[in-house]
Order: sequence, then structure tokens, then C-alpha cells
Amino acid sequence: MRSAILTLCLALAACTQFPDLDGTVPPNLENADFPDFVPSAQLGAGGATRTDPEETTTALDARIAALRARAAALQRREIVGADDQTRLDTVRN
Repeated sequence: MRSAILTLCLALAACTQFPDLDGTVPPNLENADFPDFVPSAQLGAGGATRTDPEETTTALDARIAALRARAAALQRREIVGADDQTRLDTVRN
């Protein structure tokens, strides 16, 4: 039974329509050379920028403080008004 299912799946996969890929490569790249291989150490050496740990820590501390202030404001916020709460309480009972 398993071999029949496997054969059926393979037969169905063989009927798949493949997309037409002719003409998808721009003419200027059709005969272009492959890029040269370079050591991986050279890949990041050219444009690498350093980040200042103190500056990053200061920015993150400021963001943490802002998020905590926002959370505190949301916790103080009234979600359901008194009239709506009374109406909800009467519906529940």
C-alpha cells in the first residue's frame, strides 16, 4: 500500500508544470563572468562599522524607561467606563 501511494505521489510530481524561465535573465548578465571567490574575512572588512557600547547602553536605557512609563500609563487607564461596567454587570447576572 505504501509503495502504491509513493508511486502515485511521484507520478503526480512528474506532471507538474514548471515556470518558463527563458528571458528572465537580463541580456547584460547572460554572458557575465561568475564573481571571484574571496576569503570570508575580507567580506566584512570593507564596510564594517563599530558601535559604541556606552552609546548603545544609553539608548537602550532610555527606551526601557520610555516603555516602562508607557506601561504604567496604560495600567492607570480606565478600560471600561463606569456606565459600561454597570451594564456588563447586569447582563452577567
